[in-house]
Formats: sequence, structure tokens, C-alpha cells
Amino acid sequence: MSRPKVDVLWSPFHSDRFITWDSDAVLNLYEIVARDSSVRDSDQIYLQLSENSIAEPVASVTINNYAKCIDIYPQSESDIVASGHANGKIVLSTLGPPEFDYQGLVGKEFFPKYMRSCNVVAWNPADTHLIVSGLDKHSKEHSLLLWDVLHYPKGSERPIAEVGLSETIHSASWFKHDPRCLVLGANNKQLKIIDFRDSVKVVNMTPTKAVYNLSINPHNNYQLLSHVDNLITLWDTRCFEKPIVTVVPQRQITKVLWCPTRRNLIGALQKDSVGLHLFDIQYCGGEDTEPGVLERVVLPSWHSPLSFSWHPTDQNRLLAISLQGITDYTVCERITLNYSAKSCLMWNYAFKSFKYVRSEDSVYKEFDDISVLTKRRAMFEYGLLADLAQNGDIAENEALKSLWQWLYLSRSLVEEGTIHSPDNKHPGIRTVVKLDTQQNMSNGLLKSEVIHRPWADIGSSHTIKIYRSPDREKSLLLCGLRFDKETNTAYDNTYLEKLEKEGAYAKAATFAVFNLCLRQAIDILNRGANKKQMAILNMVAMALSGFSEERTTLWRESCQKSRSQLSDPYLRATFGFLTTDNDSYESILNENGMAVKDRVAFALIFLSDNKLYEYLKKLTQKLIEQGDLAGFLITGASMESIQLLSKYLEITSDVQSCTLIAIRAFTPKLLQENQVQVWISNYRHLLNAWKLWFERARFDIVMRSSTPHEKPPQQIYVSCNFCGKSISAFMQGLSRTRVPFNRLGSTPNKLKMTACPNCRKPLPRCAICLMHIGTVSGLQTAPSPGNTRNEECDIQLTEFNSWFTWCLTCKHGGHSDHITQWFRQHTECPVTSCSCRCSSLDAAVT
Repeated sequence: MSRPKVDVLWSPFHSDRFITWDSDAVLNLYEIVARDSSVRDSDQIYLQLSENSIAEPVASVTINNYAKCIDIYPQSESDIVASGHANGKIVLSTLGPPEFDYQGLVGKEFFPKYMRSCNVVAWNPADTHLIVSGLDKHSKEHSLLLWDVLHYPKGSERPIAEVGLSETIHSASWFKHDPRCLVLGANNKQLKIIDFRDSVKVVNMTPTKAVYNLSINPHNNYQLLSHVDNLITLWDTRCFEKPIVTVVPQRQITKVLWCPTRRNLIGALQKDSVGLHLFDIQYCGGEDTEPGVLERVVLPSWHSPLSFSWHPTDQNRLLAISLQGITDYTVCERITLNYSAKSCLMWNYAFKSFKYVRSEDSVYKEFDDISVLTKRRAMFEYGLLADLAQNGDIAENEALKSLWQWLYLSRSLVEEGTIHSPDNKHPGIRTVVKLDTQQNMSNGLLKSEVIHRPWADIGSSHTIKIYRSPDREKSLLLCGLRFDKETNTAYDNTYLEKLEKEGAYAKAATFAVFNLCLRQAIDILNRGANKKQMAILNMVAMALSGFSEERTTLWRESCQKSRSQLSDPYLRATFGFLTTDNDSYESILNENGMAVKDRVAFALIFLSDNKLYEYLKKLTQKLIEQGDLAGFLITGASMESIQLLSKYLEITSDVQSCTLIAIRAFTPKLLQENQVQVWISNYRHLLNAWKLWFERARFDIVMRSSTPHEKPPQQIYVSCNFCGKSISAFMQGLSRTRVPFNRLGSTPNKLKMTACPNCRKPLPRCAICLMHIGTVSGLQTAPSPGNTRNEECDIQLTEFNSWFTWCLTCKHGGHSDHITQWFRQHTECPVTSCSCRCSSLDAAVT
């Protein structure tokens, strides 16, 4: 494997020093210092590592252009570096002052007998006077040589030990806790463990092509790491036959290293990759379970790194080097988040503690968590109040508030008989005007009367067409308006005065224009300008005063050009109404700033039957796609409203509102839809998870009141102590088995069970009679005694005297009749050696 053009190594003993090595065989020693204002980016003598730190050069030395590998001396006295060269020799150099070389190591050279390339040099981490070199193959010479740098025999070129005759050594690494044992990769085909004690011998070996970048896990002396091409292997020397973990990255590996400060974390560089790949080895089970691997990519520099080095002591810190420079980078730890049912967010912090945020904390308010809002609503009985409009006040949402008010309005109109809808208390406008299907439209069920209404105060004979029908008038009631048959208007003075009191002057003026009362609209705008100090209202009033019914006037052309510059949607709708052609009113009907109910009310007054049908159809589809709850005004409680709520749920995750609106507004048939049942089930589970038992019970009561003909399923039953499933015959499906009424009612030997019907484990015995508590309980559906097929009755299979009963303290019990008789004369538990006073613990006992 060829070495990279540049490399970087942390000093093993100085936390603020590192060494770089380039293709010119120049070793540079740098020291990291804090960056201050006096340091400029143009200063070439410094290396910028991060925004807050720089590297200052300390020393530099040129070793040899043929240097192939280096290793730093594992003692802190001097910065000595051993370099292996293309001719096989090892040279000891220093990056510090020569006078600190107390052992006289600097300048020493160690030659093999035959020249060949040196692929690896490695200092012994414990016996620091020993160094090993791994060489290329020679037919007459060993390739792994062990040298003693302090006791090197004068005039001798022989190492103190050698192994690997006629082999190629690709990599080698010393075991940290066995200082005389070493692992090496040889011949592109095997890993060997060498023991240098007493006599040199191979103690273990495994065949593999992954023989490069061998290293020992700094946290586990039994684990080895190696690689070849795009394959990373993790070995355990106790089971050396095959790797315990194999990782297959997408690209060829150029360098792989254990993280010295983080257990089971591996960093790897891939060829032409822009980031550093991290592999976290996860041991989830026992020895027989293969470890899992979590992979992620970090970007330690803006350019593709060529090499990297982990810091020996600082947590997850590394140096990454590229052709453009060096980056000091700290890998952020993967955070494990846990979110409880009670909205408590917890995560691990610095490997030593946990941090958490509760929903009661002030910072949690910034999260805008729908679950917190849902829980708060549930505690205030949101959606369960008898008055539908009051539920909107709890919702804390304007769209929901408007919907609950509309549900109250529609139900009131139906119950008063104003709108005839016996099967649906919340019909939509498309249903009321009979435009919900194309067939109704083609049958001519909607035939509206056309009225030509003149302008009231501009002194002109010009008229505007409006449309009337009983169904249109009923639909206007659903919009909150009432059509005046005498004046042919829907926006009466009372309604306009109400808008003025609310400060909605622009809206009131717009509706006055829709009433063809231009002078009234100008007066409203002038009053609004005086009270709210809004000059724009005065300007609009002046513009309205110049209105003419002529289609080609300069006034109309100017208004059409400047209308889009108005910020208020109702003012834009006003001029859109005054400048429209051919009664299309597109600018008003498509004005998204106007409320849906106002646009629909306008359409009910000014659109013909065909245009009204097309408009309501398109608007319905648009509101469903947007999940806009205002669409309920058009759809009512129908299949389309289920689609609308589904989209709303997808956008907001508000399953609570979807569920409560469904049970309060939908018909029993709609409630049986699978989607609605999923909402109901999820909301019930949510309340159970929060332990809001009373709220869940009230929800069940309201839900069952919407389907009074259906009997609620059994919710409480006795479960088996072994498998946890119900032992009740009713829950096990016995109720689905038709048993003749006479046989159930007359036979003295009623159905009995002595074991769980699921796991067949024996049931507990009665503490009095010592018989299994196995009498079937529940209700049995059977034909009525009159043998009529259409009538059924529920038969009680078990008398109360045979029911299960037990003490919640000592868990002893038996048949209800036996236990009752026992405690008439005793106070302690009937089980021998049990001193529990079960009877006195019952709060109901007097």
C-alpha cells in the first residue's frame, strides 16, 4: 500500500503538538496556540486550524527522500522519530534540541543484510528500547526484524530477533498488555501473532487478504483491526478463525484507525471521499450475537482529507490534513434522544449524565409541541362539552374555533327545522343547494330566480343580476347571513354595524358595495379613517366616489391597475367587484385573503346555477388539498370531510381534533369508516398513555352516545398470570358460539375451565375449597326462549357467587361466595401463614 502524499500525527505525550510529513520527506513539528487579534490570515508561518486556534512551527527536519514510513518514540524526553526507508534501513532523527538526547539515539541507523523496502516501523510501547521493522520479501532473509536501539552490538548488523523467512510484511502492531507479542500482516494472505519471549515463534495465524493498517484496539487487547481495498475487518484473537465484524464501504480504504478515547469507534478515509467515515461497533447481545455497525460521515474540512490522526487524550478530537491545510476538528457525539408519553425529552450528556426537558419547563414553550397542547385540551374536556361552540374556546386555534362555532350553527338550524336534514345534523352547502352531485344538477333540482337589482344611490338605471332560491337562502344561513326578501340583500345594516364595532371597516364597506350601496360604503370608510387614523381608507373612499357604470372610463382602467397594490383583501375585492366584466367575478371568488364563508356567500348571491356548481366543486377540492377546516362549510359531515380531516391531520398531527369532530359531527355510518376508527383508537391510546383515565372514560361515554344502538365491548377482564391474555369466555370468542338456551339454563354442570384457554397453564385455586377458580364468566348471546330468530337475549353464564375475587395486597382469593362466608367470621386471610387482614383493608367494610 502506498503512503499518502501528506500525513499528520499527534504527539503521544504533548496534547498541543503534532507532526506533519510531506512527499519531500520533511518532518515539521507544530504547537497549537490560541489565535489573537495580532495574527493575520496572510501570515505564512502559521497554520490556521480553526476560528480560535493556529499552529505555530517549532522545528523542522529533512529525513530522506526515500523515507517510506515513520513512528514517534514512545517517551517524552525528546521528540525522536524513527523512519523506514526504501533501502530497508531505519534512521533515528529528532525534532528537538540535540542536547536533550540523553540516551544518544539521534543519528543511529539500522541496516538489514539485504536491501529492500521498509514498509513499517513500530516502537514497542512498553520496552521502549525495542523497535521492529517490516520489509519486503527476500528469498534468503527474514522480513520482520527486531532491533534493540540501546544495546546495538558494535560492528554487527544483525537484529536481536527475526522472523518471516522469504515473506513480505505489510503492517505490524504491538499488543499493549503483552509487550513481547506482536501481530503482523504478511504476503497479502495471512495475519500472524508472534511471541518474542524465550524463542521467537508464531502462536496464532489466520488466512485473510486484509493485512494492511493493522492496529490493536486501545480498549480491548484481544481485538485487531485491518483492511484491504474496500473491506474493513475486526478480529478477536480468542477466536481467530474468522472476523467478528466485516464492514464493506463503497470506496477503497486509504487509512483506518481506532479512536483512542471512545470505545469501539473506528475512523476511516475512503479514496476520493469528501468526509471521514465513522463506524460505531455496537455489542447488543451475548457472545453468539454478531455486533451491529452504525455508520455516519463527518466533514472535518472543506476539502477532501488525505489523512487524519486521533488525539490521544482529548475526547473525539482529530486533525485532518489535505493539500489546502490542516483542520482541528472534534466529532460531535451521537445523541440518543428519548421522548416519553408525558412529553419529557431526555438525552445523554458527556457519557456521565442525562439531561431532560419537561413540558412544564419554560423552554418547552418554544417547541410548539402539539402533544402538550393536546394534553392541556384533554384536561379541560375539549370536544366533550355539550355546547359545541364552547369547545372552540378551548382549542386555542382560530380555524378550530370557527369550525366548532359552525357545527353549533348547523346543528341549531337542523334541530329548529330551518334546514331539513333528518339523517345528518351537519349538512354542507353543496348538500343544501342540491349541488353535491352532477346528477342533481342535470335533473334541474336547483332553479334559481334571477333578479335585476339597481344601484341604490348613484342615480343610474344600471342593474346587477342576483340569484334567489329557498336553498340559497338556507345556505346563506350556514354562512352566518340572512337574506332579506324585501330588499333582496344579505348584508343588512345590523350586520354592517356589528362589523364596524369590531373595527372591520374595510370589510363592512365591501359588503355595503356588494349591497349596491356605494354612498353607505363611503361613509363607513370615512368613519373608519377618523377613528383608526388610516389615510388609506380616505383614499379608497375618494376613489369610490368617482365610480361610474361606464366600462371604458379612465377611472376603471386606473383601478384595475392599482388594485393589486392594496394590502387589504376586502378592499381589493371591492374594486374587483366594481371593475368586473361579464359577471365573472373571478377576482373576488379567488381572493384567498377573504374568508371562505364570505366568498361562498358572495357566490350564492351573484353566481348562476352552473357557475355556482363549478365554483363549489373546485373550491372543495382546493380546500381538501390544503387541509383547510373552513371546507366543512361546503362539505358538511360527509366522506369528503373525512378526506379534509385526513389532510389536516397530515399537516398538524392534531389527531385529537379530528377524533372529537368526528364523534360529535359524523353519522354512525361515517364513524364506522376505517380511517375514523384509527383516529379514535389512537386518541384513546394517547389518553391511556398519559393516564388520563377520567378523560378517557368521558370520551368513551360521548363516543357511545353517538351510536346508542351499539353495545360497548367488554373492557375489563381477568388475565392469565402466565401469558397475560384474557381467560374470560366472552373475550375468547365463546359469545360467538350459539349454544341452545335450554341447555345453558337448565344443565347443572355449567361450562367450566380449570386452565387458561391460551397457554393451558392451571388457574389458581380457591383458598377455601381448593378447587380451580375456573367457572366461565361473561354474557352469552343466545336465541330468545320464544325461539324467534330475530330476537336474542343475553344469558349470564356465571352467578356472582362463582366470580373471581382476591385481595389486592396479598393476592390470595377464591370464589366470591366462599370468601364472603369466610370473612363473616374471620379477619385474616384464609391462606395458612398469611397474616394479611384482607377484610379490614376494604374501605367499603363498616
